[in-house]
Amino acid sequence: MQATTAPRVKICCISSVDEAWMAIRHGASALGLVSHMPSGPGVISEEMIIEIVAAIPPPIATFLLTSLQDVESIIAQQRRCRTNTLQLCDRLLSGTYHDLRRALPGIALVQVIHVTGEESLHEAIAVAPQVNALLLDSGNQSLAVKELGGTGRVHNWAISRRIRESIDVPIFLAGGLKPENVATAAREVGPFGFDICSGVRTEGRLNEQNLRRFFAPLRNMTTENID
Repeated sequence: MQATTAPRVKICCISSVDEAWMAIRHGASALGLVSHMPSGPGVISEEMIIEIVAAIPPPIATFLLTSLQDVESIIAQQRRCRTNTLQLCDRLLSGTYHDLRRALPGIALVQVIHVTGEESLHEAIAVAPQVNALLLDSGNQSLAVKELGGTGRVHNWAISRRIRESIDVPIFLAGGLKPENVATAAREVGPFGFDICSGVRTEGRLNEQNLRRFFAPLRNMTTENID
């Protein structure tokens, strides 16, 4: 599904209420809140996730990033954290998307696809009808210590574009995005939205100048000039 307006932006690895509001002021329409992960940046406690969610106005999407793979545990975690969106950073091993929808009505489901090759296209096509959106990232689930996001690496955008052209749900593009390449990513992939963490941070902290530089090329961007 092609974006029909300027791409939305999700700022991930939010670590405090102050960071959340900084991201919103600069134009973020979604915030990523990272729970326990096997590796990568931005992990915060569930208590902090709950505090941030309570401070954020409803129009902003709050994404709970979870590495859990069984539905019952995911349901329990979302009910504790109370985000309006679930970002599934790994594949489900126990239970189904239907089970999640039935237990969590009104909660959006976003499945991460780690783009490693042609197999990622087939996985995306199979999963897309069961979720509200896909997030295309640069992790690797086959490593001894899984990479489920936050790698800072750019993956093969040609595959990401093929995924976007092959499915009927929105995609978010993640992985190695920064102010210098976001306009190119918009043209080459045409995503519904971008997901960025390290590219707008300095020494791990959200940076006002980096946020301004990241959002600048996205202002007034339309389908006509990204496709």
